[in-house]
Amino acid sequence: MIVWTVANQKGGVGKTTTTVTLGALLALQGKRVVLVDTDPHASLSYYFGVDSEELSSSVYDVFMAGKSLNQDTVLDCLCPTKLDSLFLLPATMALATLDRSMGNQGGMGLILQKALQAVDKDFDYALIDCPPVLGVLMVNALAACERILVPVQTEFLALKGLDRMMHTLEIMRKSRTHEYQYTIIPTMFDKRTNAAMESYQALRRTYGDRVWSGVVPVDTRFRDASQAQSPPPVFCPKSRGVYAYASLLKHLQSLGGHA
Repeated sequence: MIVWTVANQKGGVGKTTTTVTLGALLALQGKRVVLVDTDPHASLSYYFGVDSEELSSSVYDVFMAGKSLNQDTVLDCLCPTKLDSLFLLPATMALATLDRSMGNQGGMGLILQKALQAVDKDFDYALIDCPPVLGVLMVNALAACERILVPVQTEFLALKGLDRMMHTLEIMRKSRTHEYQYTIIPTMFDKRTNAAMESYQALRRTYGDRVWSGVVPVDTRFRDASQAQSPPPVFCPKSRGVYAYASLLKHLQSLGGHA
């Protein structure tokens, strides 16, 4: 199973949209995909019409399973979606208590990695949607993946948030035997504004080939898809935003992200 984590310590940059759209595109390729919601706000879960407060089980139960964590623990928490091969491991507000209740326990940073390893044969891809806060949940998501996808809105304040994310990766890299592989994804690009172009150029100057050469444009169809609780590749397959994500997916798979 290929695992990608979608992370940025700034909110509103397109993390959930990126997770949903790439996941749906992969499912439409015939891949078996699980989307993992690790944000207590549960935006990814609500996207698919899942009310996190009415769930009998969620990713919170995965974290609480302890030594009994196994394949059945994870599979029992999954929710189906409108796409046959796309599944959701939903979040709940209870996740917000993990840092306080379990943050100092040994091995807490590897629970999600173990959970995904338990269902390695069940899925081709896992995409993890992160909260914008560095804590137990983000640490788990970063530890579990082969590649980090960092959506960045093409505007000045978002670039400052990216600096913070890169600093976090540098700190966490010291506890790993190899460097993180990451791809920066320019999102919400509005070609009509100088600010967007200047931000994109600043990204390229600072991070070079780490930045995907394309951009995800501003696309109001994404908002419509969210309201319809339908992934953009299903709701508006010919939209310019979906076209951009399809190009991004092709790029990511060319980097070795095939399953």
